[in-house]
Amino acid sequence: MTPLYEDNHLIVVAKEPGEIVQGDKTGDRPLSETVKAYLKELHNKPGNVFCGVVHRLDRPVGGVVIFAKTSKALSRLNEMLRNGQIKKLYWALVEGRPANDEETLENYLVSNQKLNKTFIARPDSKDAKLARLHYRVLARGLCYSLLEIELLTGRKHQIRAQLAAIGHPIKGDLKYGSRRSNPDGSISLLARSVEFEHPVSHDNIKVEASPTPEMQKILEA
Repeated sequence: MTPLYEDNHLIVVAKEPGEIVQGDKTGDRPLSETVKAYLKELHNKPGNVFCGVVHRLDRPVGGVVIFAKTSKALSRLNEMLRNGQIKKLYWALVEGRPANDEETLENYLVSNQKLNKTFIARPDSKDAKLARLHYRVLARGLCYSLLEIELLTGRKHQIRAQLAAIGHPIKGDLKYGSRRSNPDGSISLLARSVEFEHPVSHDNIKVEASPTPEMQKILEA
């Protein structure tokens, strides 16, 4: 975990691939607890520290995560998230070379909880939800392309499923059709930035995570 921004109301950190944001059945220590411990030590706070989870990232994904330091900030950030007022950009290293330099993808998705996987579905399928994203190509290599993705909806595994559906799975994402895994078990998807109006001061806040070395390499090639 690397702190990227902090004030009295919220903290934004860079999550490492492999970390879980919130506690789950694995029993592994979640990022929320790491942030709590960091805040307790940094500010020498006695007792419990409030750390509200605003949004999550899949375990194999790294990048920007927002936590609220007060219940008021959490409530307002959650509402902003529901209303699409938090702009989230992702970078993804995908297999192949997309035909279009940029494109908006629109699909209906159904999530299977038992398989922990999301599938492209017909619009009239039970529990199908509309998913939209816009991507643009930042760089192209021989085998992989680097995309910048703006999420227009927030569905489970949306980016992973939609890019796989057009024949360009994310590097290392075996679950969605990548040819081989990454050595560290991550997938080459980065929550690159968040941008939003501060829930209390109303200032514009934009926070970025650094590109991964493999993403930097394809940018400079």
